[in-house]
Amino acid sequence: MDGGMIATTQSLVRFVGVQKTYDGEHLVVKSLDLDIRKGEFLTLLGPSGSGKTTCLMMLAGFEVPTHGEIFLGDRSIKNTPPHKRDIGMVFQNYALFPHLTIEENVAFPLSVRGVPKAEAKSRVADALKMIKLEHVATRHPGQLSGGQQQRVALARALVFNPALVLMDEPLGALDKRLREHMQLEIKRLHETMGITVVYVTHDQGEALTMSDRIAVFNDGIVQQIDRPDALYERPVNSFVANFIGESNVLNGTVENIEHGYARVALDAGGSVLALAVNVAGPGARTSLSVRPERVAISTGDDGDPAFNRLPATLTDLIYLGDHTLAMLAVPGNDEFMVKLPAGAHAGLAQGQAVTIAFRPEDCRALDPV
Repeated sequence: MDGGMIATTQSLVRFVGVQKTYDGEHLVVKSLDLDIRKGEFLTLLGPSGSGKTTCLMMLAGFEVPTHGEIFLGDRSIKNTPPHKRDIGMVFQNYALFPHLTIEENVAFPLSVRGVPKAEAKSRVADALKMIKLEHVATRHPGQLSGGQQQRVALARALVFNPALVLMDEPLGALDKRLREHMQLEIKRLHETMGITVVYVTHDQGEALTMSDRIAVFNDGIVQQIDRPDALYERPVNSFVANFIGESNVLNGTVENIEHGYARVALDAGGSVLALAVNVAGPGARTSLSVRPERVAISTGDDGDPAFNRLPATLTDLIYLGDHTLAMLAVPGNDEFMVKLPAGAHAGLAQGQAVTIAFRPEDCRALDPV
């Protein structure tokens, strides 16, 4: 499941056999074993209800595991209250105190920990300088923009030098441009300070941009945990392939496997050659995954015979500035997507019969979960 999992002695956090149920019947988290490495930026990624936020809340101490243990360093924190876990937390709604000034908000974690006033004042000043908001120290949250408030929430989570910082959809309320700016800002702070971050999001683009590793959740189970590039290029099953980036799916049955490649008979007719990433032997069902940017469109019979080639009908062309998205009806998939470079769609028209072509190494035969 993991690309290069390291020994637990180098892990800051360990989930060991953790389960969580709210009603005694349905498991929201199903037997989670997960190591979080010291200093890494780990993102828990998945759709709503997949269990990622529940895992974060158990780590924060706001939820208690039904079964299993959570370790911070070498000690179990299952029964440790949230304020004694040495964990910083950043929420989507900022959770700032409206009646306190910005510097009072940032100082709050220090005051509850009994840090002397002189030291607290210095650390708050450093934290506000770090997020470039020294000039708003005496203002109140309601006088700041959403992006500024989120930076204050980040400073408050970092000011007491926690062992771990948890972020629950922290950028979800921001507009696209500000969200992208804050992604880079948070990543910069992570790299500069060497802190360990566990970040929850359902936005796969955000996860790819920020993470050292991503744990992909579905139905209470980690489907795969790995580096962003490895998840994108080598998904272990069709869920991961479809959730990380965009992917075209074609279903079929494995005919044979040779030299790491599977010959697959498509349900809608024809056959293709694909990398045998995660399939059983001949006769097994499989879902083929092909990324839209790895497919070419041709209007004739010319082309490399080593490529997989399938007939298609062009149903739409969508101009997106830096590229054009071609929508096609392919046997077995009426919503097949191809990303074309800007200007490359000349000569193509809606309703046109074309051929799509892709290399076997760009097509992955996966477990059809």
